[in-house]
Amino acid sequence: MAMRLFALYVVVELAVLVALASTIGFGWTVLLFAATFMVGLALAGSQVRRHIRRLRSGLTVTDAAGAVTDSALVALGTVLVVIPGLATSVLGALLLLPPTRAVARPVVAAMAARRAPLIIGVSTAGGAATRYATRPGRVDYIDGEVIDVVDAAAEPPAAEQRRLPE
Repeated sequence: MAMRLFALYVVVELAVLVALASTIGFGWTVLLFAATFMVGLALAGSQVRRHIRRLRSGLTVTDAAGAVTDSALVALGTVLVVIPGLATSVLGALLLLPPTRAVARPVVAAMAARRAPLIIGVSTAGGAATRYATRPGRVDYIDGEVIDVVDAAAEPPAAEQRRLPE
């Protein structure tokens, strides 16, 4: 899966680079690449500082879910800006802008809610364990009994061995 994503990244970035170089020229493409990277870094720094200030000011219960999603989107946007390439820098800069984060927040929340039972764990009620246990052929049940065995011939504990003479 990771190799496919990396191959997709390389193909998209090369296609953008070739298309821009053939359209506006190589020099302007390099300048646009550098400008996008610098603007993205400046935007990432300002949004990270703004978000940390927001988290330090205190959150209510209603703001907590939005803050967690915003944190994830700011982190993803910052990583995308730092990754070399014009397409990833533009996508990262879009994720760093507050209006586009507001649009992306419900999408990320829906994706997280769909995967939550698998992320939280299989032992939670209503999670993946109960979902798989109700399917025929997927039930593993081992009947057993635990017996506590104490060896009577073992030496007594060290506290009983060190008695003072009477």
